[in-house]
Amino acid sequence: MQKSFIDQMGREVKFNFPPKRIISLVPSQTELLFDLGLDKEIIGLTKFCIHPIEKFAERTKVGGTKKLNIELIKDLKPDLIIGNKEENTQSDIEELAENCPVWMSDIFTLDDAMKTITEIGELVDRSPEASYLNHLIAAGFTDLKTLAIQNSIDKRVAYLIWRKPYMAVGKNTFIDNVLVTNGMTNVINQERYPEVTLAELETTNCELILLSSEPYPFKEKHIEEIQMAIPDVKVMLVDGEMFSWYGSRLVKAVQYFFEFQKELY
Repeated sequence: MQKSFIDQMGREVKFNFPPKRIISLVPSQTELLFDLGLDKEIIGLTKFCIHPIEKFAERTKVGGTKKLNIELIKDLKPDLIIGNKEENTQSDIEELAENCPVWMSDIFTLDDAMKTITEIGELVDRSPEASYLNHLIAAGFTDLKTLAIQNSIDKRVAYLIWRKPYMAVGKNTFIDNVLVTNGMTNVINQERYPEVTLAELETTNCELILLSSEPYPFKEKHIEEIQMAIPDVKVMLVDGEMFSWYGSRLVKAVQYFFEFQKELY
């Protein structure tokens, strides 16, 4: 039967329910779909949808999140395509939506992430499984927030995602919300992902610089590079998936942040 849903961009999406041929255009949402128990239904994903790796190998790759193979996607004849406003390119999504049902998420906070898990659960007829994941995430992050307060974690941080030029995570982003939940204050006041120089970072009274493993793969040598320019700041490598993947990866992220907070005392 046909069912109608409103996505997080306010668009009506109609498709045969439950969908039997799904293409996911976002790595964190792909992992969520597999964790909701969808296996045969997922027929296509991006080259960055690497979790779970054994599922990745078996599926058709439809390009990258920002550069999709539109013709291949159309040829796969999906019942439903699931994407994200920030991760995917507007022109790609508009072109796909002319031929296929495309449901889009738009996520800025942990609450948004849990709402998305609920809504994707409804889209794919897996509401009980989605509800259980949200129960684990809500309990875990509530405990993390409480611990951060109890241990007086109050660090001024910058979170870098790119090098040459350096780019940082700004306000009004999912990562910023995760930082705040774990007792950190983002020293970058611009929104989204501004370019920043080390000289500018030095003027922010930043206590900690976090170097993400993605999208730029920061390594130990980059810690030394930054430490030489700003010797009074602690620099750490962090797992970008734990900070930025907003699907079922958040369940695993709880344990990661319990350990991470211990390094901030």
